[in-house]
Amino acid sequence: MLSKVIFICMVLFGISLLLNMVRLLKGPDTVDRILALDTLYINALALLIIFGVWLSSRLFFEAALLIALFGFVSTVALCKYLLRGDIID
Repeated sequence: MLSKVIFICMVLFGISLLLNMVRLLKGPDTVDRILALDTLYINALALLIIFGVWLSSRLFFEAALLIALFGFVSTVALCKYLLRGDIID
């Protein structure tokens, strides 16, 4: 039963990743593209964690932690670049 639920969740997160990619490529504005990229890495994190639960492996959780760290830093850097035109003051 749990394996079926995990599989359904993985399919749904895969669909959300595809929809995020559409918004990332089609986004009318730069801010919309940054938000789509932010949502994309959060959905990828969720998919990676669910896959780790499915395989009962701790390695995927460590990889998800690194992706979360890099995703947060990249989102902050892109937003700072949009606001000021420079990342490092």
